[in-house]
Amino acid sequence: MAQSTLVEKIIARAAGVAAVRPGDIVVAQVDFAFAHDSSGPRRWQPILDELGTGLWDPSRVAIVSDHFSPAADAESAAILQLTRDFARRHGVAAFFDMIGICHLVLPQQGLIRPGAFIAGGDSHTPMAGAFGAYAAGYGATDMAAIVATGETWLSVPQTIRVEWSGQVPHGVTAKDMMLLLCRELGLDNAFKAVEFAGDSVAAMGMAERMVLCNMAAELGAETGVIAPDDVTFDYLAAAGRPIEDRLSALALRSDANADYAAIHSFRADALAPQIAAPHSPANVSDAGDFADIAINQAYIGACVGAKIEDLRMAAEILRGRHVADGVRLLVAPASSRTLAQAAEDGTLAILARSGAILLSSGCGACAGYGAGVLASGEVCISSTNRNFRGRMGDSLSQVYLGSPYSVAAAAVAGHIIDPRDLLQRRAA
Repeated sequence: MAQSTLVEKIIARAAGVAAVRPGDIVVAQVDFAFAHDSSGPRRWQPILDELGTGLWDPSRVAIVSDHFSPAADAESAAILQLTRDFARRHGVAAFFDMIGICHLVLPQQGLIRPGAFIAGGDSHTPMAGAFGAYAAGYGATDMAAIVATGETWLSVPQTIRVEWSGQVPHGVTAKDMMLLLCRELGLDNAFKAVEFAGDSVAAMGMAERMVLCNMAAELGAETGVIAPDDVTFDYLAAAGRPIEDRLSALALRSDANADYAAIHSFRADALAPQIAAPHSPANVSDAGDFADIAINQAYIGACVGAKIEDLRMAAEILRGRHVADGVRLLVAPASSRTLAQAAEDGTLAILARSGAILLSSGCGACAGYGAGVLASGEVCISSTNRNFRGRMGDSLSQVYLGSPYSVAAAAVAGHIIDPRDLLQRRAA
């Protein structure tokens, strides 16, 4: 019997066949589709009208307003109105309006399930792969076809296995691990899936696992995946949607002799905080190598960098300290639930006392929308996932990427530093 990877098992089930191999062309039935206000209804509706159809199954479609919310101008308000009208007209019950970023809101609602074939109208859809799902991003035209028919075709990707071993040091995060991978594996892994494994990954909570899979998009991969386990099950149970058949979910894990395109091994316990310099997530070196880079702005935001765990990392650095003169520290929690948690546990008070400026939940400056965009010549360190030229504002601005620890530490110092310097002073 052929041995299969996790990705191959999910695709085979979605395609209604016993097994698939890399390179096979199959038609897959989509279990769940979603989009946000930028990529979804305003793009879908003209195509659906031309086809003379609606949604194949509104109960399997979710829409989240996160790019244009809250509306900063009349055009944004019109897009949000169109989005709300579409959800109402088509009976989309899973419509989440202005409560956060889709990639975090949907897991928080328990809508991402192990073994599901998920199509998302955003390039960071692979974040859902942290739950043992196949989750890939599609363009607006493809997504319109998917929500109209409930299916899509694909070429089965090869799987790259990335194994991390050792205890992740204090002050080092999944973001640092992914920045290192961007440098080591490059950004051109098209038609590949990346499976993350090893004892370092097994010890992670869901928030950090989501970072790994989210940034598979930066590697250029079709998706990122992690086999479901008790961590997955506990998260979904806490979200109010427990997994009833755990044995079937556990059986999704890759077979022992599955055929991988490559297997890469890395030591998490030897990793230092990493920084990506402009204008590529692959332009990476140790944080200490950038100590002479002064900043104008520090930004903690985005699906990958503003979960409650991320805000707590920043608060650990900022407690009893203040943002440096001439530096703006902007914090955009990834969801309203995240904001509520931060208020309840005291994290928000620490951030506010340090001089941080609170922004609304949403994609915001990560994608160049709303508050927090950069002027010509400004330098920003950000917990977001991309630092392409002009993505966060003027094309002559510069964006460095780092973990929430690194962003908060730079905000205090006024320049990029290894965040462990401040964490160690705290411990002393």
